[in-house]
Amino acid sequence: MKTLHCADAGFTCDAVVTANTDEEVLTIAAEHARTVHGTEVTPEMAEQIKTLIKEA
Repeated sequence: MKTLHCADAGFTCDAVVTANTDEEVLTIAAEHARTVHGTEVTPEMAEQIKTLIKEA
């Protein structure tokens, strides 16, 4: 299981994304960033965010 803490990506947010793969985490995180934070995740941002994904 993979996890990403939204706060690790620089947001003041307690959300944690959990999924089976890095790609699933990135998809869910991008949707969260768009709907909750009003931020579109660019390919460059996605590469940086990918480094923050941890094994649960």
